[in-house]
Amino acid sequence: LFLLGEQPGDREDRAGQAFVGPAGRLLEQCMRDAALDPAALFLTNAVKRFKFEPRGKRRIHQRPNAGDVAHYRWWLGQEIRIVQPRVVVALGVTALHALIGARLPLKNARGRVRGWDGRTLLATIHPSYLLRLRPDGGYEEERAAFVLDLCRAGQAAF
Repeated sequence: LFLLGEQPGDREDRAGQAFVGPAGRLLEQCMRDAALDPAALFLTNAVKRFKFEPRGKRRIHQRPNAGDVAHYRWWLGQEIRIVQPRVVVALGVTALHALIGARLPLKNARGRVRGWDGRTLLATIHPSYLLRLRPDGGYEEERAAFVLDLCRAGQAAF
């Protein structure tokens, strides 16, 4: 399985490693719930640098634009070529855009297993989306749907 996120967050950027911040911890929990083996996963991001706006000592996340995605597409292609995954999971709309070259609404593609470039592609939410939900704002339902998406990806890969 090849899990593709948007871009490194502040902690990931400083650590030089994907998914080591709060979203990464949540992703790890959800992968465990989906019975996915971390050793069988490759985690990376579509955009390889943290795009931010400085505010005092803090670095505030900015969404990558189409130019950012296009700039890093070559690196992403090389990662896919080297890893040779059976299944690619796009975590969020930016990751999906990086893979298919067009911006589609995630709601139209989420949870659907489909062919892509000789592999299987599944699009789902980015775990950071769950971090922004309030417990009374559909968190449990969205988390369960995310785990189900990860289960589907796992079933398609193994």
